[in-house]
Amino acid sequence: MVQSVITRVVRVAAGPFAPGHLGELTQQVPFEMIDTVLAQTRCTQQRVRDLPSRVVVYLLLAGCLFAEIGYRQVWQRLISGLDGLPVTDPSAAALTKARARVGPQPLRALFDLLRGPAASMAGPVRWRGLLVCAIDGTTLFTADTTANLARYSKQRGGRTGGSSYPMLRLVTIMACGTRSVMDAVFGPITSGETTYAKDLLARLPAGVLLLADRNFAAGQLLNLVTGCGSHLLVRAKTGRGGPKLPVLHRLVDGSYRSMFGGQSVRVIDAEISIKTKAGTVTGVYRLITTLLDPDAYPATTILRLYHERWEIETAYLEIKSSILDGRVLRARTPTGVDQEIHALLVTYQILRTAMTDATNSDTSTDPDRASFTIALHAARDQVIQAAGVIADTVIDLIGKIGRLVLDDLLPARRLRVNARTVKRAISKYNARGPNIDRRTYQATISLTILAGPP
Repeated sequence: MVQSVITRVVRVAAGPFAPGHLGELTQQVPFEMIDTVLAQTRCTQQRVRDLPSRVVVYLLLAGCLFAEIGYRQVWQRLISGLDGLPVTDPSAAALTKARARVGPQPLRALFDLLRGPAASMAGPVRWRGLLVCAIDGTTLFTADTTANLARYSKQRGGRTGGSSYPMLRLVTIMACGTRSVMDAVFGPITSGETTYAKDLLARLPAGVLLLADRNFAAGQLLNLVTGCGSHLLVRAKTGRGGPKLPVLHRLVDGSYRSMFGGQSVRVIDAEISIKTKAGTVTGVYRLITTLLDPDAYPATTILRLYHERWEIETAYLEIKSSILDGRVLRARTPTGVDQEIHALLVTYQILRTAMTDATNSDTSTDPDRASFTIALHAARDQVIQAAGVIADTVIDLIGKIGRLVLDDLLPARRLRVNARTVKRAISKYNARGPNIDRRTYQATISLTILAGPP
């Protein structure tokens, strides 16, 4: 019988710190970085325990990679590649106490350290010298406990009677080119997206072109954006509920100057037609922007750029579906929710950074072609194997995760449309009726600027 023997060399921290790793992703959040944020937030353990604070932080991050299992099972994956090392076997209660001891402050500091655009060499990261970002909100479910209900309420009403779990609202700003998180804020759903947006926009860096949907078409938000030295491109309602935008001066590209929020803005009215083999759908859209020069920023170019706003919707899909798989957050207290949300944002950010490092190795590769699912599962495997925890003397910027992403790139995006309906419902009953076309169609788009009277 022919046999093969595989011998692996695993390099990790010594002693009780050995389980504190994130596989190859540890290089994105190295030991020194974790120790620094723990020292800054005064959360370092007073004595070396079986569960040092650094190990607990890595446990929280690994918990986001393995969102479908409890922390005891996450711990087993952290130590599964450490055969032969004397590692502790804490109980579920011990892990709970350790997470409470560390608290949310180190995770907040870690997110603040890592958030940013993760600059890419390809894709629409910057446009005409501006960093293209999008702002939007989403909701997440928390554990149904008395403590959580004291802060996060359930949503009432609707045909099903409302939500079964307490809900929170998460609002983020993301870089469209790499889908990395620029900033984030969250809280009860009793406050709307625009309320949370004020905190984010107050911290917005200069040189950003911020894309937003109709919910953010408010003069106060526009003033916050321009006050930071950035620009806004937002869709506005065209009906009776939309803002009043008088035509002050018609420009050569069909757009016109107007006033909004006490500032001079440029308005683009356009008719957009989407043609598929199933037919043609036409709608009228209105965009408001602080980019006033029609020569430097033509109206048709701005219209096409606005489609990049959907990158933030894809990012939310990756967080809520790929990572969480639609699950409720584990934490049973508001403090634990704070800790878990920041751990989730950090985990998503370092995955996105690893993917960007890989696509940057080939300037012709669009970051959109990198598969988030492949990166997520590759990172999980590296945690289980405790592989790549400590970098060699020669730094591998791509790494195992990056090579797996590059070896199986997604095809180049095609222009297509898909109705936002459930294709295969969990229930045996038809979702939204039996006669909905659930097929995806390739499409062509035509744009017409509606100039109107001078």
